[in-house]
Amino acid sequence: MPYKRILLKLSGEALMGERQYGIDPNRLAEYAQEIKEVVEKGIEVAIVIGGGNIFRGLSGASQGMDRVQGDHMGMLATVINGLALQSALEVQGVQTRLQSAIQINEVAEPFIRRRAMRHLEKGRVVIFGGGTGNPYFTTDSAAVLRAIEIEADVILKGTRVDGIYTSDPEKDKTATKFDTISFKDVLTKGLKVMDTTAFTLSQENELPIVVFDMNTKGNLIKLVSGENIGTVVDI
Repeated sequence: MPYKRILLKLSGEALMGERQYGIDPNRLAEYAQEIKEVVEKGIEVAIVIGGGNIFRGLSGASQGMDRVQGDHMGMLATVINGLALQSALEVQGVQTRLQSAIQINEVAEPFIRRRAMRHLEKGRVVIFGGGTGNPYFTTDSAAVLRAIEIEADVILKGTRVDGIYTSDPEKDKTATKFDTISFKDVLTKGLKVMDTTAFTLSQENELPIVVFDMNTKGNLIKLVSGENIGTVVDI
């Protein structure tokens, strides 16, 4: 196995499945099964999940809402998604802990780095909710920050496309896919992988990112087993 400890970044929108908003139980169960297979291989798994399927602070701000208030609502949305994913994993028999960057002790542990690492060492999946706990930071930034803190080997960014392309493959049929690309080339070519804050933080800490299609069954286990899935961003 090329990785001992991974951080899986999922978007909130991914949980919608075919729905317009909210959580699709079938999609949730599929993700839980995929993650269970990775855990059974002995790989330590941490997860950061977005909240865009419920509420996005930036879109709220664009409609006149206070940005800080909107971002706090978005943080709560990530905790809701974290609870849903925790439940789905536990139905599959996977021991899971939800840690939140904002104090919400009745439903989640507070984020404590050493406790999170101990959970991972014991084979438990750790879900990080509440983003970074601060407004103006995306869950991409939270994913990179947590990955660095827990000393993850890689960030696996699950999306609905199978890697990084020269342009948006859903709009441009001539777009070509990169198997590997450097951080420098991503910035030079103006490609969108993560928001700039998150991407720069990953680059500075030499933390590789793999962008792959999470919605294709079996991709996650193939990726952690060393198969050439998605696009690797490295130094």
